[in-house]
Amino acid sequence: MRTIFDIINLPFLEEAEKIWLSPPHMGQQEENFVLQAFESNWIAPLGPHVNEFERDLESYNGVKHAVALSSGTSAIHVALTLEDIGPKDVVFCQSFTFCGSANPIFYAGSNAVFIDSEPDTWNMDPDLLEQAIEDTLASDEGLTPKVIIPVHLYGMPAKMDRINAIASKYNMIVVEDAAESLGSTFMGKKTGSWGDYGIYSFNGNKIITTSGGGALVTSKPEKAKEALHLATQARDEAPHYEHSKIGFNYRMSNVLAGIGRGQMRVLDLRVKQRRANFQRYVTFFENWNNLGLNIRFQIEKSDSHSNRWLTAILVDPANNMGLSREDIRKHLLKHKIEARPLWKPMHQQPVFKGVKYYGRGVSDYLFENGLCLPSGSNLTDDNFDRIFEALSELFKMKLRQQKKQLSSEF
Repeated sequence: MRTIFDIINLPFLEEAEKIWLSPPHMGQQEENFVLQAFESNWIAPLGPHVNEFERDLESYNGVKHAVALSSGTSAIHVALTLEDIGPKDVVFCQSFTFCGSANPIFYAGSNAVFIDSEPDTWNMDPDLLEQAIEDTLASDEGLTPKVIIPVHLYGMPAKMDRINAIASKYNMIVVEDAAESLGSTFMGKKTGSWGDYGIYSFNGNKIITTSGGGALVTSKPEKAKEALHLATQARDEAPHYEHSKIGFNYRMSNVLAGIGRGQMRVLDLRVKQRRANFQRYVTFFENWNNLGLNIRFQIEKSDSHSNRWLTAILVDPANNMGLSREDIRKHLLKHKIEARPLWKPMHQQPVFKGVKYYGRGVSDYLFENGLCLPSGSNLTDDNFDRIFEALSELFKMKLRQQKKQLSSEF
Protein backbone atom coordinates (compact mmCIF):
# COMPACT_ATOMS: atom_id res chain seq x y z
CA MET A 1 0.00 0.00 0.00
CA ARG A 2 1.42 3.38 -1.01
CA THR A 3 1.97 6.09 1.54
CA ILE A 4 1.51 9.82 0.96
CA PHE A 5 5.18 10.20 0.18
CA ASP A 6 5.19 7.38 -2.33
CA ILE A 7 2.64 9.46 -4.21
CA ILE A 8 4.69 12.65 -3.88
CA ASN A 9 7.73 10.84 -5.26
CA LEU A 10 5.78 8.99 -7.99
CA PRO A 11 7.67 10.53 -10.96
CA PHE A 12 10.88 9.23 -9.47
CA LEU A 13 9.39 5.79 -8.84
CA GLU A 14 8.32 5.53 -12.48
CA GLU A 15 11.93 5.79 -13.61
CA ALA A 16 13.61 4.03 -10.69
CA GLU A 17 16.85 3.35 -12.56
CA LYS A 18 17.55 7.01 -13.17
CA ILE A 19 19.82 8.91 -10.82
CA TRP A 20 18.32 12.37 -10.43
CA LEU A 21 20.14 15.64 -9.85
CA SER A 22 18.47 16.54 -6.54
CA PRO A 23 15.31 14.59 -5.69
CA PRO A 24 13.17 15.08 -2.58
CA HIS A 25 14.27 13.17 0.53
CA MET A 26 11.29 12.37 2.74
CA GLY A 27 11.01 10.61 6.08
CA GLN A 28 8.46 9.48 8.65
CA GLN A 29 8.27 12.80 10.52
CA GLU A 30 7.05 14.62 7.42
CA GLU A 31 4.33 12.04 6.87
CA ASN A 32 3.21 12.24 10.49
CA PHE A 33 2.73 16.01 10.29
CA VAL A 34 0.80 15.73 7.02
CA LEU A 35 -1.43 13.04 8.51
CA GLN A 36 -2.14 15.39 11.41
CA ALA A 37 -3.39 17.95 8.91
CA PHE A 38 -5.66 15.35 7.28
CA GLU A 39 -6.95 13.98 10.58
CA SER A 40 -7.79 17.46 11.86
CA ASN A 41 -9.23 18.41 8.43
CA TRP A 42 -6.99 21.48 8.46
CA ILE A 43 -6.23 21.30 4.75
CA ALA A 44 -6.85 24.88 3.66
CA PRO A 45 -4.19 27.60 3.68
CA LEU A 46 -3.07 28.74 7.10
CA GLY A 47 -3.25 26.61 10.21
CA PRO A 48 -1.05 25.38 13.06
CA HIS A 49 1.61 23.82 10.84
CA VAL A 50 2.16 27.14 9.05
CA ASN A 51 2.66 28.93 12.36
CA GLU A 52 5.04 26.27 13.70
CA PHE A 53 7.02 26.08 10.46
CA GLU A 54 7.55 29.83 10.63
CA ARG A 55 8.74 29.51 14.24
CA ASP A 56 11.16 26.76 13.15
CA LEU A 57 12.65 29.05 10.50
CA GLU A 58 12.99 31.92 12.95
CA SER A 59 14.73 29.73 15.51
CA TYR A 60 17.07 28.07 13.02
CA ASN A 61 18.22 31.23 11.28
CA GLY A 62 18.14 33.66 14.19
CA VAL A 63 15.65 35.99 12.50
CA LYS A 64 12.72 37.57 14.32
CA HIS A 65 9.98 37.06 11.75
CA ALA A 66 9.29 34.46 9.06
CA VAL A 67 6.39 34.40 6.61
CA ALA A 68 5.76 31.10 4.82
CA LEU A 69 4.80 31.67 1.19
CA SER A 70 4.11 29.77 -2.02
CA SER A 71 7.62 30.14 -3.51
CA GLY A 72 10.92 31.95 -3.26
CA THR A 73 9.89 34.03 -6.28
CA SER A 74 6.74 35.22 -4.51
CA ALA A 75 8.86 36.11 -1.46
CA ILE A 76 11.06 38.40 -3.57
CA HIS A 77 7.95 39.96 -5.12
CA VAL A 78 6.50 40.65 -1.68
CA ALA A 79 9.79 42.17 -0.50
CA LEU A 80 9.87 44.57 -3.46
CA THR A 81 6.22 45.47 -2.89
CA LEU A 82 6.92 46.22 0.77
CA GLU A 83 9.52 48.76 -0.37
CA ASP A 84 7.16 50.35 -2.93
CA ILE A 85 9.53 49.59 -5.78
CA GLY A 86 8.25 51.04 -9.04
CA PRO A 87 9.05 52.57 -12.45
CA LYS A 88 11.56 55.15 -11.21
CA ASP A 89 13.56 52.68 -9.13
CA VAL A 90 16.51 50.45 -10.03
CA VAL A 91 17.06 46.94 -8.69
CA PHE A 92 20.57 45.49 -9.04
CA CYS A 93 20.32 41.74 -9.42
CA GLN A 94 22.96 39.04 -9.74
CA SER A 95 23.01 37.87 -13.35
CA PHE A 96 24.21 34.35 -12.61
CA THR A 97 21.05 32.91 -11.06
CA PHE A 98 17.68 31.32 -11.75
CA CYS A 99 15.05 33.58 -13.35
CA GLY A 100 13.04 33.56 -10.12
CA SER A 101 15.53 36.06 -8.70
CA ALA A 102 14.92 38.53 -11.53
CA ASN A 103 11.30 38.11 -12.63
CA PRO A 104 9.80 39.94 -9.61
CA ILE A 105 11.67 43.11 -10.63
CA PHE A 106 9.52 43.16 -13.74
CA TYR A 107 6.35 42.18 -11.85
CA ALA A 108 6.96 45.41 -9.91
CA GLY A 109 7.34 47.41 -13.12
CA SER A 110 10.84 48.41 -12.06
CA ASN A 111 14.22 48.66 -13.78
CA ALA A 112 16.76 45.86 -13.54
CA VAL A 113 20.52 46.06 -13.82
CA PHE A 114 22.31 42.72 -13.95
CA ILE A 115 25.66 42.33 -12.19
CA ASP A 116 28.28 39.73 -13.12
CA SER A 117 29.87 37.30 -10.70
CA GLU A 118 33.33 37.43 -9.19
CA PRO A 119 35.47 34.31 -9.67
CA ASP A 120 35.92 33.40 -5.99
CA THR A 121 32.35 32.59 -4.96
CA TRP A 122 30.65 32.80 -8.40
CA ASN A 123 28.31 35.34 -6.78
CA MET A 124 27.68 39.08 -7.22
CA ASP A 125 30.85 41.10 -7.81
CA PRO A 126 30.84 43.96 -5.25
CA ASP A 127 33.15 46.12 -7.38
CA LEU A 128 30.89 45.92 -10.42
CA LEU A 129 27.88 46.51 -8.19
CA GLU A 130 29.26 49.78 -6.89
CA GLN A 131 30.28 50.88 -10.38
CA ALA A 132 26.73 50.24 -11.61
CA ILE A 133 25.23 52.22 -8.72
CA GLU A 134 27.58 55.15 -9.32
CA ASP A 135 26.74 55.17 -13.03
CA THR A 136 23.02 55.17 -12.25
CA LEU A 137 23.42 58.13 -9.90
CA ALA A 138 25.46 60.01 -12.50
CA SER A 139 23.01 59.42 -15.35
CA ASP A 140 20.30 61.85 -16.42
CA GLU A 141 17.55 59.21 -16.54
CA GLY A 142 16.04 60.25 -13.21
CA LEU A 143 16.29 56.75 -11.73
CA THR A 144 17.03 55.93 -8.10
CA PRO A 145 19.12 52.92 -6.95
CA LYS A 146 16.88 51.17 -4.42
CA VAL A 147 17.48 47.42 -4.04
CA ILE A 148 20.31 44.88 -4.30
CA ILE A 149 19.50 41.17 -4.87
CA PRO A 150 22.59 39.01 -4.29
CA VAL A 151 22.26 35.22 -4.58
CA HIS A 152 24.10 32.48 -2.69
CA LEU A 153 24.70 30.23 -5.69
CA TYR A 154 24.50 26.46 -5.13
CA GLY A 155 24.74 27.15 -1.38
CA MET A 156 27.97 29.18 -1.54
CA PRO A 157 27.63 32.44 0.42
CA ALA A 158 28.11 35.73 -1.40
CA LYS A 159 30.37 38.42 0.09
CA MET A 160 27.60 39.87 2.23
CA ASP A 161 29.88 42.04 4.34
CA ARG A 162 30.92 44.05 1.29
CA ILE A 163 27.47 44.03 -0.30
CA ASN A 164 25.84 45.26 2.93
CA ALA A 165 28.48 47.98 3.25
CA ILE A 166 27.67 49.20 -0.27
CA ALA A 167 23.94 49.11 0.50
CA SER A 168 24.51 51.18 3.64
CA LYS A 169 26.69 53.68 1.76
CA TYR A 170 23.98 54.36 -0.83
CA ASN A 171 20.97 53.93 1.50
CA MET A 172 19.70 50.84 -0.34
CA ILE A 173 17.72 47.73 0.63
CA VAL A 174 19.21 44.22 0.43
CA VAL A 175 16.88 41.38 -0.58
CA GLU A 176 19.11 38.40 0.11
CA ASP A 177 18.25 35.47 -2.15
CA ALA A 178 19.13 32.45 -0.04
CA ALA A 179 16.85 30.12 -2.01
CA GLU A 180 19.72 27.66 -2.55
CA SER A 181 21.62 28.17 0.68
CA LEU A 182 19.45 27.25 3.66
CA GLY A 183 21.90 25.88 6.23
CA SER A 184 24.91 27.81 4.89
CA THR A 185 26.76 30.43 6.93
CA PHE A 186 28.97 33.43 6.18
CA MET A 187 31.26 34.67 8.93
CA GLY A 188 29.34 32.42 11.31
CA LYS A 189 25.94 33.94 10.47
CA LYS A 190 23.21 32.08 8.59
CA THR A 191 22.57 33.11 5.01
CA GLY A 192 19.21 34.79 4.68
CA SER A 193 19.77 36.73 7.91
CA TRP A 194 22.21 39.30 6.46
CA GLY A 195 19.82 41.38 4.36
CA ASP A 196 16.83 43.56 5.15
CA TYR A 197 14.89 40.60 3.80
CA GLY A 198 15.95 36.99 3.39
CA ILE A 199 14.40 34.67 0.81
CA TYR A 200 14.16 30.88 0.97
CA SER A 201 12.84 28.32 -1.49
CA PHE A 202 11.43 24.90 -0.64
CA ASN A 203 10.98 23.71 -4.20
CA GLY A 204 11.15 19.95 -4.73
CA ASN A 205 14.86 20.01 -5.65
CA LYS A 206 16.09 22.13 -2.73
CA ILE A 207 18.03 20.86 0.29
CA ILE A 208 14.71 20.60 2.12
CA THR A 209 11.33 20.83 0.45
CA THR A 210 7.67 21.48 1.13
CA SER A 211 6.89 20.14 -2.36
CA GLY A 212 6.55 23.76 -3.46
CA GLY A 213 6.97 26.79 -1.27
CA GLY A 214 9.18 29.55 0.03
CA ALA A 215 9.56 32.06 2.83
CA LEU A 216 10.41 35.67 3.53
CA VAL A 217 12.30 36.48 6.72
CA THR A 218 13.02 39.86 8.27
CA SER A 219 13.86 41.47 11.58
CA LYS A 220 11.37 44.29 10.95
CA PRO A 221 8.05 43.49 12.69
CA GLU A 222 6.01 46.05 10.77
CA LYS A 223 7.28 44.69 7.44
CA ALA A 224 6.51 41.10 8.46
CA LYS A 225 2.97 42.10 9.42
CA GLU A 226 2.47 43.85 6.09
CA ALA A 227 3.94 40.85 4.23
CA LEU A 228 1.31 38.61 5.86
CA HIS A 229 -1.38 41.05 4.79
CA LEU A 230 -0.18 41.28 1.19
CA ALA A 231 0.27 37.51 0.84
CA THR A 232 -3.35 36.85 1.86
CA GLN A 233 -4.90 39.03 -0.86
CA ALA A 234 -4.52 42.15 1.32
CA ARG A 235 -7.85 41.45 2.97
CA ASP A 236 -8.87 44.17 5.42
CA GLU A 237 -10.40 43.42 8.81
CA ALA A 238 -14.11 43.14 8.13
CA PRO A 239 -16.80 40.43 8.27
CA HIS A 240 -17.05 40.66 4.48
CA TYR A 241 -14.27 40.72 1.89
CA GLU A 242 -12.82 44.22 1.93
CA HIS A 243 -9.67 45.26 0.08
CA SER A 244 -7.94 48.65 0.20
CA LYS A 245 -4.90 47.61 -1.83
CA ILE A 246 -3.85 44.95 -4.31
CA GLY A 247 -2.66 41.75 -2.66
CA PHE A 248 -1.47 38.30 -3.69
CA ASN A 249 -2.51 34.70 -3.10
CA TYR A 250 0.95 33.76 -1.86
CA ARG A 251 0.49 31.98 1.48
CA MET A 252 1.73 28.43 2.07
CA SER A 253 -0.87 25.78 2.85
CA ASN A 254 -1.10 23.96 6.17
CA VAL A 255 -0.40 20.60 4.47
CA LEU A 256 2.81 21.77 2.82
CA ALA A 257 3.95 23.47 6.02
CA GLY A 258 3.57 20.09 7.74
CA ILE A 259 6.09 18.65 5.30
CA GLY A 260 8.36 21.60 6.06
CA ARG A 261 8.18 20.99 9.81
CA GLY A 262 9.43 17.46 9.33
CA GLN A 263 12.12 18.58 6.92
CA MET A 264 13.44 21.22 9.32
CA ARG A 265 14.17 18.48 11.83
CA VAL A 266 16.64 16.85 9.43
CA LEU A 267 18.08 20.00 7.84
CA ASP A 268 21.46 19.80 9.57
CA LEU A 269 21.70 16.14 8.60
CA ARG A 270 20.89 17.01 4.98
CA VAL A 271 23.67 19.63 4.97
CA LYS A 272 26.08 17.02 6.33
CA GLN A 273 25.02 14.53 3.66
CA ARG A 274 25.37 17.04 0.81
CA ARG A 275 28.78 18.11 2.02
CA ALA A 276 29.79 14.43 2.18
CA ASN A 277 28.66 14.06 -1.45
CA PHE A 278 30.91 16.95 -2.39
CA GLN A 279 33.92 15.35 -0.70
CA ARG A 280 33.32 12.08 -2.53
CA TYR A 281 33.42 13.93 -5.84
CA VAL A 282 36.56 15.82 -4.80
CA THR A 283 38.37 12.56 -4.02
CA PHE A 284 37.23 10.98 -7.27
CA PHE A 285 38.28 13.89 -9.49
CA GLU A 286 41.61 14.35 -7.70
CA ASN A 287 42.62 10.91 -8.92
CA TRP A 288 41.77 11.78 -12.52
CA ASN A 289 43.36 15.21 -12.28
CA ASN A 290 46.58 13.46 -11.31
CA LEU A 291 46.33 11.57 -14.62
CA GLY A 292 46.06 14.69 -16.75
CA LEU A 293 42.60 16.21 -16.33
CA ASN A 294 41.97 19.59 -14.68
CA ILE A 295 38.41 19.57 -13.34
CA ARG A 296 37.74 22.30 -10.78
CA PHE A 297 35.16 23.00 -8.08
CA GLN A 298 33.39 25.96 -6.54
CA ILE A 299 35.81 26.96 -3.77
CA GLU A 300 34.73 27.46 -0.15
CA LYS A 301 36.61 30.30 1.57
CA SER A 302 37.62 30.17 5.24
CA ASP A 303 34.83 32.60 6.23
CA SER A 304 32.12 30.51 4.54
CA HIS A 305 30.35 27.23 5.19
CA SER A 306 28.31 26.05 2.21
CA ASN A 307 25.45 23.59 2.42
CA ARG A 308 26.77 22.25 -0.93
CA TRP A 309 23.20 22.03 -2.21
CA LEU A 310 24.59 21.03 -5.59
CA THR A 311 28.13 19.92 -6.39
CA ALA A 312 29.24 22.00 -9.36
CA ILE A 313 32.36 21.46 -11.47
CA LEU A 314 34.16 23.43 -14.18
CA VAL A 315 35.39 21.54 -17.24
CA ASP A 316 37.37 23.84 -19.55
CA PRO A 317 38.12 21.90 -22.78
CA ALA A 318 41.40 23.82 -23.17
CA ASN A 319 42.69 22.23 -19.96
CA ASN A 320 41.00 18.83 -20.27
CA MET A 321 42.21 17.38 -23.58
CA GLY A 322 39.21 18.83 -25.38
CA LEU A 323 36.74 17.31 -22.92
CA SER A 324 33.74 19.60 -22.36
CA ARG A 325 30.94 19.79 -19.84
CA GLU A 326 28.55 18.70 -22.61
CA ASP A 327 30.64 15.58 -23.25
CA ILE A 328 30.21 14.67 -19.57
CA ARG A 329 26.53 15.60 -19.39
CA LYS A 330 25.58 13.62 -22.50
CA HIS A 331 27.64 10.60 -21.43
CA LEU A 332 25.97 10.55 -18.01
CA LEU A 333 22.55 10.90 -19.65
CA LYS A 334 23.22 7.76 -21.71
CA HIS A 335 23.69 5.98 -18.40
CA LYS A 336 20.43 7.44 -17.00
CA ILE A 337 22.26 9.88 -14.75
CA GLU A 338 20.98 13.45 -14.63
CA ALA A 339 23.47 16.32 -14.71
CA ARG A 340 22.68 19.91 -15.62
CA PRO A 341 24.58 22.97 -16.93
CA LEU A 342 25.04 25.83 -14.49
CA TRP A 343 22.46 28.62 -14.61
CA LYS A 344 22.34 30.52 -17.88
CA PRO A 345 23.01 34.15 -16.83
CA MET A 346 20.10 36.56 -16.93
CA HIS A 347 21.92 38.90 -19.31
CA GLN A 348 22.01 36.04 -21.86
CA GLN A 349 18.30 35.27 -21.58
CA PRO A 350 16.20 36.32 -24.61
CA VAL A 351 13.45 37.70 -22.36
CA PHE A 352 15.91 40.18 -20.80
CA LYS A 353 17.50 41.37 -24.03
CA GLY A 354 18.44 45.04 -23.69
CA VAL A 355 18.58 45.08 -19.88
CA LYS A 356 21.68 46.85 -18.59
CA TYR A 357 24.51 44.54 -17.58
CA TYR A 358 27.86 45.09 -15.89
CA GLY A 359 30.24 42.23 -16.46
CA ARG A 360 33.70 40.90 -17.11
CA GLY A 361 32.72 37.58 -18.64
CA VAL A 362 32.91 35.51 -15.44
CA SER A 363 29.34 34.17 -15.49
CA ASP A 364 29.57 33.57 -19.25
CA TYR A 365 32.62 31.38 -18.65
CA LEU A 366 30.95 29.56 -15.77
CA PHE A 367 27.85 28.82 -17.82
CA GLU A 368 29.86 27.62 -20.81
CA ASN A 369 32.04 25.27 -18.75
CA GLY A 370 30.05 24.42 -15.62
CA LEU A 371 28.07 21.32 -14.74
CA CYS A 372 25.98 20.32 -11.71
CA LEU A 373 26.35 16.68 -10.71
CA PRO A 374 23.84 14.45 -8.86
CA SER A 375 23.81 15.78 -5.31
CA GLY A 376 20.77 14.35 -3.54
CA SER A 377 21.08 13.65 0.16
CA ASN A 378 19.62 10.20 -0.53
CA LEU A 379 22.37 9.09 -2.95
CA THR A 380 23.51 5.56 -2.15
CA ASP A 381 26.88 3.86 -2.48
CA ASP A 382 25.48 2.00 -5.49
CA ASN A 383 24.47 5.33 -7.05
CA PHE A 384 27.98 6.70 -6.62
CA ASP A 385 29.44 3.48 -8.06
CA ARG A 386 27.29 3.99 -11.18
CA ILE A 387 28.23 7.67 -11.47
CA PHE A 388 31.94 7.03 -11.03
CA GLU A 389 31.93 4.04 -13.40
CA ALA A 390 30.25 6.13 -16.10
CA LEU A 391 32.66 9.01 -15.63
CA SER A 392 35.68 6.70 -15.56
CA GLU A 393 34.55 5.09 -18.80
CA LEU A 394 34.48 8.51 -20.48
CA PHE A 395 37.79 9.66 -18.99
CA LYS A 396 39.60 6.45 -19.99
CA MET A 397 38.35 6.88 -23.53
CA LYS A 398 39.57 10.48 -23.57
CA LEU A 399 43.00 9.49 -22.25
CA ARG A 400 43.32 6.76 -24.89
CA GLN A 401 42.44 9.27 -27.59
CA GLN A 402 45.02 11.69 -26.23
CA LYS A 403 47.75 9.03 -26.18
CA LYS A 404 46.87 7.93 -29.70
CA GLN A 405 47.03 11.52 -30.93
CA LEU A 406 50.39 12.13 -29.26
CA SER A 407 51.88 8.95 -30.68
CA SER A 408 50.72 9.85 -34.18
CA GLU A 409 52.34 13.26 -33.89
CA PHE A 410 55.72 11.72 -33.11
